[in-house]
Amino acid sequence: MNILVIGRGGREHSVVKHLKKSEQVKQIFVAPGNDGMKQDANLVAIDEMNISGLVNFAKKNAIDLTIVGPENPLNAGIANEFTNHGLKIFAPNKEAAILEGSKAFAKNFMMDYEIPTAAYESFTDPDQAKKYIEQQGAPIVIKADGLAEGKGVTVAQTVDEALEAINYLMVDGAFSGAGKKIVIEEFLDGREFSLIAFVHEHNVFPMIPARDHKRAYDNDEGPNTGGMGAFAPVPDISDDIINFATKEILQKAADGLMKEGRPFTGILYAGLIQTKEGTKVIEFNTRFGDPETQVVLPLLENDLDQVMFDVMEGIDPQLQWKNEFCVGVVVASKGYPSEYKKGISLPDIEDNDGTFVINAGVKQKEDKLVSNGGRVLLVGATSKAIVDAKDKTYTQLKVFADNEDFFYRRDIG
Repeated sequence: MNILVIGRGGREHSVVKHLKKSEQVKQIFVAPGNDGMKQDANLVAIDEMNISGLVNFAKKNAIDLTIVGPENPLNAGIANEFTNHGLKIFAPNKEAAILEGSKAFAKNFMMDYEIPTAAYESFTDPDQAKKYIEQQGAPIVIKADGLAEGKGVTVAQTVDEALEAINYLMVDGAFSGAGKKIVIEEFLDGREFSLIAFVHEHNVFPMIPARDHKRAYDNDEGPNTGGMGAFAPVPDISDDIINFATKEILQKAADGLMKEGRPFTGILYAGLIQTKEGTKVIEFNTRFGDPETQVVLPLLENDLDQVMFDVMEGIDPQLQWKNEFCVGVVVASKGYPSEYKKGISLPDIEDNDGTFVINAGVKQKEDKLVSNGGRVLLVGATSKAIVDAKDKTYTQLKVFADNEDFFYRRDIG
């Protein structure tokens, strides 16, 4: 088969690496990809938002399956267009992708279908939002309603910090206006984890749980990022918790979308938190998480392409998982998630015994890879014991230890 992966980051590189293992896969194309993927796939110079260009490419190159990584093309209707042209795509249409595309829609949807989540209010007027903050106090959570590359959330520990977040989103127009409407939620205290599932209409097949670390620095300090590392599975999340989350959250979401005439096909991601009152939803995403994908897929025994075909055919894919742990640590450009330099040469680092490298914000300059983004790459490892996986990962990361142009957390896992 010929498979097209859409996207350019670490999540997509992880998908590509897993697809390479399948004997059914003849060629893998990735659009637009990054130069660090060249050894694993054929790069296609088409932007992920050029939907008509991607449709034409899929037709001309006899693509048997397309997999979409990032959220923006989903909400722009890429699945609708591919389906209209008779092309097979594992991704939700834009009617279902709104579950991630609008935080306000998602919160209302969860209330309608009795999916446990934090209490909330939505606002389009910054002055009213500020009054609400002053009434509620802190800690409190402020979220941009629209898509903000995973960075539109502020967990404010003080009222002043919350008011600054409102100004940043609603007054300054951050994230291309994604924060013109915001959701303000109660702060939930507990242990966070992610549960991602393959979904087709009413059928839900959960993967193993993962835990990512959003804060930039050790001990969960510093600003929120797109994710600085992750591990899977999560020892403190029991089978009972997973069963509850599958039945009362993922299944209810799939059934609710069907009831609303928004049938979901693709990857449904639930960002969850285990509180004293039980498991609650922090957010839904309608695609693979990043960096959770990079630590979940290395533990999947099945061929990813076959899983997706089975799910779309209404067949239980019989997911099989390695009896191991996986730890992944992100190397980021100094200054991320704020301003940072690009074009910094990277030390040589490759897949090794039990370890792997996933490239994200990189490009090729002459014969070397250089940085080209905030989150540059992820180094990961698998092992029977989580401490061994962690040790393998951090041993590989020593090549960055004294490099002042990059940083990484030293407490993942």
